[in-house]
Amino acid sequence: MSYGDPNNPYGAPQGQPQQPGHGYPQDQGQAPGYGYPQAPPVSPYGGPAAPTTMPGSVSAARVMMWVIVGLQVVGVALFAFGAAALNAAKDDESLKDNTAFQDLVGDSTGLIWGYVVFGLAWLVFAAVLATKFKNGGNGARITILVFAIITAVLGIYPFVIVGLVHTVLAILVAVFVGNAGGKAWFNRPRY
Repeated sequence: MSYGDPNNPYGAPQGQPQQPGHGYPQDQGQAPGYGYPQAPPVSPYGGPAAPTTMPGSVSAARVMMWVIVGLQVVGVALFAFGAAALNAAKDDESLKDNTAFQDLVGDSTGLIWGYVVFGLAWLVFAAVLATKFKNGGNGARITILVFAIITAVLGIYPFVIVGLVHTVLAILVAVFVGNAGGKAWFNRPRY
């Protein structure tokens, strides 16, 4: 290309009058980009800019954590009611002569109360983690991931049918918190 060529992107050579349609377009308010897209915004720390609003997947994971908390409340209440009912049956005078029933109730009551205590502790832990979605850092993200994975495993093994909803929700929480949107949200700089 020569300087006299009308397709020259650098405009007319020095000394020649600028003609509309050659060089800088007169009808646009900005310089031409020559076909390259604009660079994404960069944070002051380098790299892409941090998200300012919680991504949809992370927000969905937070809602699922609160659903898990609600299910835990129901589960703890059911286990506590079952353990109290077994304690009442154990003290029933008409069933005191049935030693097989007394052996079964005596062994299972303590186990069920243990489930109640464990479920209550897991419920509190889930509620604390659900509140960490807004201001938590990468440590909260990793803790939520580990919690979700352990919850999914516990939903499969001891509580097979009842824990199916827990398992599905926990897997979704782990996926949504562990993806790129979750990483960007929890690793964003806080001022």
